[in-house]
Amino acid sequence: MAKTKVLYVEDETFLGKIVKESLESRGFQVFMESDGNRAIEAFGKSQPDVCVLDVMLPGKDGFAVADEIRIKNEDVPIIFLTAKTQTEDVVRGFTVGGNDYIRKPFSMEELIVRINNVLKKRTDLPEKANAEIVPVGKFKFHLNRQLLKSANEEKKLSFRESELLKLLCANRDRIIDRKDILNLLWGNDSFFNSRNLDVYIARLRGYLKDDESLEIITIKGIGYRFIAGY
Repeated sequence: MAKTKVLYVEDETFLGKIVKESLESRGFQVFMESDGNRAIEAFGKSQPDVCVLDVMLPGKDGFAVADEIRIKNEDVPIIFLTAKTQTEDVVRGFTVGGNDYIRKPFSMEELIVRINNVLKKRTDLPEKANAEIVPVGKFKFHLNRQLLKSANEEKKLSFRESELLKLLCANRDRIIDRKDILNLLWGNDSFFNSRNLDVYIARLRGYLKDDESLEIITIKGIGYRFIAGY
């Protein structure tokens, strides 16, 4: 069985060595860099299954690295590691396409659980669902290709955007509890994941704005209701 490949970017030498050796002892194949500029080249060469990026890096910070990775690959999971606790930093991490956010100091057990969690979400979709094209108003939602198409344009969705839209479509015209969404797509309803959900809801609203029959309504204190013109 092939080992899970991890691109790990960390400029703290001592911490980096501990994390790398710990991951390798658990069966992961780790490609480690300490500089943001070199991380992009390492990503192209290693083609990792998951990226674990420190935010504060020399050369290019973790957010900028994630930006460039997303240009090359919209689907590979990205986990940020950082000592930053400002809400705007968390939101920025998710806005550039991060899938998870771990604050330092962290335990290896937590990191491994988070890695396995983001990888599991990539492979957890039923085969039948992946083969379907779902009509969403004037759009066609290609589940297997994570593509939202209209007569004039098409939008490639990230994995998390696709999963959220799929959940909204499956529950159209019904109220979906915010906590249920968070637990289903992120694994828990923490504050950081909640802010992440806000970002993704805003993105989907932007993608669907050209069809007035579609609306994601916020039910304050409860969740969302997706009004869809099918």
